[in-house]
Amino acid sequence: MHDNFNDKDFKSLIDFLKKKPILTQNKKVKNFEEEWSKWLGVKYSVFVNSGSSANLLSVATLAALNPESKKKEIIVPSLTWISDIVSVIKNNFKPVFVDINYENLSMNISEVKRKINKNTFAIFLTHAQGFSGLNSELLKIIKKNKIFLIEDVCESHGATFQNKKLGNFGIISNFSFYYAHHMSTIEGGMICTNNKKIYEISRMLRAHGMLREANNKVLEKKLQKKFNYLSPKFIFMHPGYNMRSNEISAVIGLSQIKRLDKNNLKRIKNFEYFLKNLSEKTFITKFQLEGSCNYAFPLILKKKSIKLRDKLENLMIKSGIEFRRGNAGGGNQIRQPYLEDITKKLDLRKFPVVEHIHNYGYYIGNYPTLKKFKILKICKILNSLEKIKKVRNKNE
Repeated sequence: MHDNFNDKDFKSLIDFLKKKPILTQNKKVKNFEEEWSKWLGVKYSVFVNSGSSANLLSVATLAALNPESKKKEIIVPSLTWISDIVSVIKNNFKPVFVDINYENLSMNISEVKRKINKNTFAIFLTHAQGFSGLNSELLKIIKKNKIFLIEDVCESHGATFQNKKLGNFGIISNFSFYYAHHMSTIEGGMICTNNKKIYEISRMLRAHGMLREANNKVLEKKLQKKFNYLSPKFIFMHPGYNMRSNEISAVIGLSQIKRLDKNNLKRIKNFEYFLKNLSEKTFITKFQLEGSCNYAFPLILKKKSIKLRDKLENLMIKSGIEFRRGNAGGGNQIRQPYLEDITKKLDLRKFPVVEHIHNYGYYIGNYPTLKKFKILKICKILNSLEKIKKVRNKNE
């Protein structure tokens, strides 16, 4: 995998540090939040120290905003990053798993419809690896059932649905700026919303639950009067965390956001070229390209064969092709040890697509500086698996 840093980022950071500025959360963090909001097209953004923190605070914020709700289930995909599921569990909700689609590696909408009930609080939708997980039917279901949509856009910066950037459709959305994603702040994440109350609670939860972080002077004065027996600077409204980011990360974010759209176009073209040259006999190549912006190349064997899988892995290792098995987050989350008490009664046969991808799926890095000749070389190596298979079959 390649990170996103270049000389301009380092120069921006060095120029900033020469001024001997405050390094904890300050003006640059605010500037980055404002620039990100403009880029995405939302009213409010809250910069935090990781995408995982953004996941956790998104669920925590909705829980804090709805303390009387008796709905305790959140529908989640079986293919996602661990922090989405942990965010649900740590906020005392039950994760309800659904299978995914091959086309976009996201939730199977038919299963979502089947699993919605009177206890459904929200749908935590992961837009995996640059694909949009949305469709009109899902949005209608959410509206009809009056449930919250949380968008995990950590892997899909700039991807769209109906020409609108992902992160604009849910009541709250979150992004990651991990080093190998579409852009990076070393480590970092963003919470986004158009809801002022959600914005204020997210800000408070980011900084220990402190009232003064709400960015609402009217609310602050009102509650300082109510809690006049407390120091006005130290009124803790929620059981929060320290998930603040810092000025260094914000400076890098401000530098990288300038070329995000340009880099995204390169990634889109890279992915199209990859699929054009990849063998459709051996690998799944029919993905949902409309609106996608992929930071990685999904690679999924059509045939369910352990022997073929092992040959593919040996081929990639021998050829120096870096890969991750399971496509996202280690494959099927239902299989992970941390969920044993919750998922032990689930029948894995009811999750055929994620099981296929768990065992026979991979991803390979897609970065802006990746040249066509390298993509073609990768495809030729991967396609040679078919020849290896034929030779072995003859010998057998």
